Amino acid sequence: MTQVEPLGPDSLTWRIFGDWRGLLIALWAGSMQNMHPELGAGVEEHSRFFDERWERLFRSLYPIGGVVYDGPRARETALEVRGYHTTIKGVDTSGRRYHALNPHTFYWAHATFFVSTLLIAKHFMGGLTEEEKRRLFDEHVRWYRLYDMSMRPVPATWEEFQRYWDHMCRDVLEDNKATRDVLDLSRIGKPPFLRFLPDAVWALLRRPLHRGFVWLTVGMYDQPVRDRLGYRWTARDARLHRFAGRVLNAAFSLVPWERRYHPRARAGWRRALGKDPVDAPPVETPPRNLPPADELDSPTHYVPAALRTMPSGSTQRSKETAT
Repeated sequence: MTQVEPLGPDSLTWRIFGDWRGLLIALWAGSMQNMHPELGAGVEEHSRFFDERWERLFRSLYPIGGVVYDGPRARETALEVRGYHTTIKGVDTSGRRYHALNPHTFYWAHATFFVSTLLIAKHFMGGLTEEEKRRLFDEHVRWYRLYDMSMRPVPATWEEFQRYWDHMCRDVLEDNKATRDVLDLSRIGKPPFLRFLPDAVWALLRRPLHRGFVWLTVGMYDQPVRDRLGYRWTARDARLHRFAGRVLNAAFSLVPWERRYHPRARAGWRRALGKDPVDAPPVETPPRNLPPADELDSPTHYVPAALRTMPSGSTQRSKETAT
């Protein structure tokens, strides 16, 4: 294995990727990933994501973020993430073979993470200069090397990446069931931090939240993706979208700096700044985000070792009724 220096606190990626504002593009990232034919087929045939959407989202943030923020352990975390994809393979409904570790498929998922940093900064952090975009591109290549995957699909320059992205959006991505399922929040259950909310109240809130998040997501799509999915986007929508981004950016300026970051990212910052020991163990997901008890041993799931031995009853989550 080639030694790769992990990203550190001097990188732009550290400043952007683990910020909680990244949750605002979760719907964008999930739908863009699933529009890839092979990735979408893998989700449709192997994932129970739609049975535990919130838990899967919040659980996945830990290892995905760890590849950026785990410092000397980042490569180990990257190989763990790669390992979750080993058994995801098959033949889709059109007779096409797929494998999650196909280098082009795996890189597409990473490309969406890279573009996520661009979009978070563009829409919710005040924007980026062209020099900063190039810097983020170089950092995403270094970040991707940690997975020890083939580098053949990775564009050599920022200009080549822009052509690659445009080609994928225009010629490769598909409107498929996995994508439409991601975008359908009409029956989504309550997130774990709102379990105290009465079901009737959540039922009232869910519809405007569904419309709002889909609208926010459509505003971040490239036009060819909007066209493929049949979304209309007007000049008025664009103005409102920019205004919403400025409001969110202003609101986050009031949040204490450390609290702007996901726990895994925050732990990385604390180690880098000398606030915690450099050998402090990585922060892991809490039990509330675990997969269903009968899937704790699945090779496709991230489950911290300390939680794999918990009694099955302690990992059960209350089921939310979609009303």
